Amino acid sequence: MKQTITDIINETIRKSDCRTRFREPLTGCAPADDPQFYRLREAAHPNHLLPGEMLPGARSVFAFFLPFDSQLVEKNRKHPYVSREWAEAYVETNQLIKDICEEICGYLADMGFNAAYEQPTHNFDSELLLSNWSHKHIAYVCGLGSFGRNTMLITGGGCAGRFGSLVTDAYLEPSAQTRPLYHPFCERCDYCARICPVSALRDGGFNKAACYRRLLEVNDFYNDLPLSDVCGKCACGPCALRDPAPNTSETVGA
Repeated sequence: MKQTITDIINETIRKSDCRTRFREPLTGCAPADDPQFYRLREAAHPNHLLPGEMLPGARSVFAFFLPFDSQLVEKNRKHPYVSREWAEAYVETNQLIKDICEEICGYLADMGFNAAYEQPTHNFDSELLLSNWSHKHIAYVCGLGSFGRNTMLITGGGCAGRFGSLVTDAYLEPSAQTRPLYHPFCERCDYCARICPVSALRDGGFNKAACYRRLLEVNDFYNDLPLSDVCGKCACGPCALRDPAPNTSETVGA
């Protein structure tokens, strides 16, 4: 069943009319009763939904990552502001994730199972700037990566891309054990903190308000696009396209 779902992801990408190009999608699964989902009420949002609240009778949680191609990352890395292509990719990929979830839910329904999912983005508390269903935290529990200094989840394919997730009452074989919570490479690399245009990652912390103000400025700049509150400068460093070796001091010049 997991392979069929992966095939659905690839086929939905192939059939889509979005101009954004992706590398090979990554997927992961976790049991709906994994204790780590309870801990998300401390790590992500005090009212973060549990899988069983999203879907009564849930048995499995499925997460996937759509990694952007290297050309898109390079364009945004070198652009003096935020590249239009990056903003367009954000809009297109959010719709693509929704389409993928709909296709998977349809397949599961045909197999006699229920499934539910949350929107790819804009499902957050505007005061706390926290989501009550954080796709990247769900992906962490599903074994897809470790968190970087940039607060992104660094997967085997890097962190430049978008996550989606869903809950089902079908049994899906769990992935390998989750990775360390924080990526050890970040102890030696400060690229994202140096490159952030609003210094939101200074001193090992994360100024959510400063970051969000920047995102809204970008949305205003590209006001001919649908909501594009995006920046991505911190996601275009040495961990953008791969999982960097934790023992190296490699960085990308700012």
